[in-house]
Amino acid sequence: MPSLFRFLFICALIAGSIYGTMLALVTFVNPVERDVTIRIPSERINTPQ
Repeated sequence: MPSLFRFLFICALIAGSIYGTMLALVTFVNPVERDVTIRIPSERINTPQ
C-alpha cells in the first residue's frame, strides 16, 4: 500500500506543478496584439465560369 500512496503523491506533485505553471503564465505573460494580413491570390477569388 505505501507504493500506492507514493504514486498518488507523485501524480499530485506533477499535477500541481502543471497547474502552477499555467497560473504563472496567465498572471505574468501579456499577449501582444498585432494586425494580421493574409494574401489571397486573385485566382482563388475570381474563378472563371
